[in-house]
Amino acid sequence: MKKEYDIIGVGNPLLDIIFEVEEALLISHKLKKGGMHLVTSAQSQKIFAGLKKYKKTFAPGGSAANTLSGVGVLGGKGLFLGSIGRDKHGDAYLQALSTSGVKTKLARHAKEKTGSAITLITPGGERTFVTCLGAASCLREEHIAEKDIQKSKILHIEGYLLEEKNTRRAVLRAMNFARKHATLVSIDLSDAGIIMRKKVLIRNLIRKYADIVFVNEDEAFAFTGEKERAALEVIGDLCDIAVVKLGARGSLIKSQGQVYMVDPYRVVVMNTNGAGDMYAAGFLHGLAGGHEIPLAGQVASCVAALVVSSPGARIHTRHHKKLKNVLKLYSQKKKKKLRPVVEFRPTKILKTSK
Repeated sequence: MKKEYDIIGVGNPLLDIIFEVEEALLISHKLKKGGMHLVTSAQSQKIFAGLKKYKKTFAPGGSAANTLSGVGVLGGKGLFLGSIGRDKHGDAYLQALSTSGVKTKLARHAKEKTGSAITLITPGGERTFVTCLGAASCLREEHIAEKDIQKSKILHIEGYLLEEKNTRRAVLRAMNFARKHATLVSIDLSDAGIIMRKKVLIRNLIRKYADIVFVNEDEAFAFTGEKERAALEVIGDLCDIAVVKLGARGSLIKSQGQVYMVDPYRVVVMNTNGAGDMYAAGFLHGLAGGHEIPLAGQVASCVAALVVSSPGARIHTRHHKKLKNVLKLYSQKKKKKLRPVVEFRPTKILKTSK
């Protein structure tokens, strides 16, 4: 069967409610800076009530949904699966995804409200999440259709779904279909806390199913007990392509025994919300198009930079014209040395792993 979609994503559709706050507020609520804190509806409402003096903005979010949005903006074809409520926030969420070129198959739950993520941006752009899953936690196996996985080049899973039993079953169903139909499996491990709580399970799932694994520095350490290059080697032994994102220092990628270092694209940081998700969008878009690993890494680095210089978790429309420069990377001949585009330096290749 011809692959209709570049990427199919499965994740938690969440409405981001964004506030710019001081670090003292995190301390007062005992929130770990940069972490994801899963809370009940009552806890979420309590924290939300204490934020009345701060200006708030709303944006559709969720890790896999952000990635699919980035794929759409880059011109790729994506399909997003998840569960939302039958409420106005759910309606707004659907509308926002459709405008970014992403098709959706979202279950609508009659009783649970659309999930939300209170996103607290502290000076320096670091983001801390207070997440109430709501209807997102109602994703079930029956919401995963085999034909959708079959028609996709890559299945992308957000690690948040691996913690709860029912959503994990839905993910397992999707990954089994992917294995059956030669669809690559990509997993973003999402959060160091989840990794610590489910380390053995996650390791087994990666070894059995994953072709591509994304982690940031904290997640890499939580999963392997190692840092940066050493962590990359450990993860790279479990899957075909391992990616360790280093924030402002770029990223490391291991594939087929070769390790690449991708330099960052320098911008003024507004916030770091969505950086990792957009990195995955650029990288997976490149792979789906048949491009080489270092080239996909350069595109990933650039689109991640564009989102951190945007006010929300997705690339602002004012940056859309700049994507033309990003896509010029794809026109470079594979046999030619990669040339810098905009402020990129060429991808550096580290010593081949033994």
